[in-house]
Amino acid sequence: MTTHQGTDDVGTTTQPAVLIERREHALWLKLNRPATLNGISPEIVAGLDAGLDQALDDDGVRAVVIAAVGRVFCAGADLTHVLGLDDDSDLDNARNAFVARVGETFDRIESFPKPVIAAPHGLAVAGGLELILCADIVIAAESAKFGDAHANYGLIPGAGGSARLPRRVGLSTAKLLMFTGESFPAAHFAATDLVAEVVADAELESAVQVLVAKLATKSPLGLRQMKELANLAYEVPSSQAREIEASRVDAHGRSEDFAEGIRAFNEKRQPRFVGR
Repeated sequence: MTTHQGTDDVGTTTQPAVLIERREHALWLKLNRPATLNGISPEIVAGLDAGLDQALDDDGVRAVVIAAVGRVFCAGADLTHVLGLDDDSDLDNARNAFVARVGETFDRIESFPKPVIAAPHGLAVAGGLELILCADIVIAAESAKFGDAHANYGLIPGAGGSARLPRRVGLSTAKLLMFTGESFPAAHFAATDLVAEVVADAELESAVQVLVAKLATKSPLGLRQMKELANLAYEVPSSQAREIEASRVDAHGRSEDFAEGIRAFNEKRQPRFVGR
């Protein structure tokens, strides 16, 4: 089933800003503003949030996939709604509100309790790169090219790029991307933590579906706990992260999924996890 969320009025036709489609155990969220190179707009942000709401409410959804329609994934923010303002104070307020709104949604993607997979093709720069940095796993098409690009227009990252990029590609490489504004093929980042796999463009969606099928066999509760712990490891000292892990292990040991996993092991069968 496909639903449309976050709409734009283009001429007399209302176009969906984000396509939301359930495919087996995955909910696909596709940026759908190809005329603006999928520039991030309030409508796209609203569509992403609506998709996350839908995924959260559906226990059958085991993963969220963020992809795009058109020849590029996302060329950055679409600032036309901001730049059209004449009053400087209105411009400042609108810009700050827009950046904060995008940041909130991107933070939500990063901390979402289900795995989030980004499947970029074509160009993913500036806000587009910041979006995929929020995903847990990135499977990229061979055509994908990544760059920060803010420096090309005298801007700086505003949706978490400066915080997340060094952790994914290393400090020196992050500075190279941010300082030069240049873009590089996805394969260039294969040795970093940014890209898990690069596949032919024609195989991108099937490769993502294979990964989703694997994740769907795992405990949703276990995946959520591991995601939280892994993300937390970047925020606190190692000793504190280890203490938190120990407390989570104790609580997880009393869960239905833990008991089911042990039963399935002893009975030599595939477990049937319920997420509790």
